[in-house]
Amino acid sequence: MRTIEMSGRTVEEAIEASLEELGVRQEDVEIEILEEPNRGLFGILGTKQARVKVSVQDSPEEIAKEFLNSVFEKMKMEVEIESEEKDGYLYLSMTGSNMGILIGRRGETLDALQYLVNLVVNKKLSALGKHARIILDIEGYRSKREKTLINLAEKISMRVRRTGTKVVLEPMNPHERRIIHTALQGDNEVQTYSEGVEPYRKVVVAPKKNSHSR
Repeated sequence: MRTIEMSGRTVEEAIEASLEELGVRQEDVEIEILEEPNRGLFGILGTKQARVKVSVQDSPEEIAKEFLNSVFEKMKMEVEIESEEKDGYLYLSMTGSNMGILIGRRGETLDALQYLVNLVVNKKLSALGKHARIILDIEGYRSKREKTLINLAEKISMRVRRTGTKVVLEPMNPHERRIIHTALQGDNEVQTYSEGVEPYRKVVVAPKKNSHSR
């Protein structure tokens, strides 16, 4: 967090000078008025200027990277992080040596780390009434996993159409459940919905008889 103190004839003038110095917008900062302007004797002697303290809130990307780097430092790992914003999500892609340890079995470790990152970032953003959705990826693991899930969805759909019996998949995070829902949303013979409580919420693929809430 960057912080600056500025003075001006009015509070507004001091704030404007601070924003110009920091190169940010007013909605991206916290403002604390340290001193109100005060006119001295005859409006001339002892005139005191307004003084403000303006703090720039770290972006979701900065907060996330700071947390992740602290984790990697404790694990004695050197990891590079690249970011991209897409469809309302902040994607953080990580590369380095021995990254399999951060993925875990079927991405369980990666999902746990992603959960913690979102928790840390949104705890800090909540004071500003903001929210972020962050997805972590390691060397293209998410896209490979997406292809696997789409293939799984198609096979499960064929089984449900053949047997007429619903199939309950293993617990998945919201992002992966959405992949299954999207892959089968155009299927005229099956429907998908989710059941259970996080983090054990599962996708159900069933014959299309009645609708369920996703």
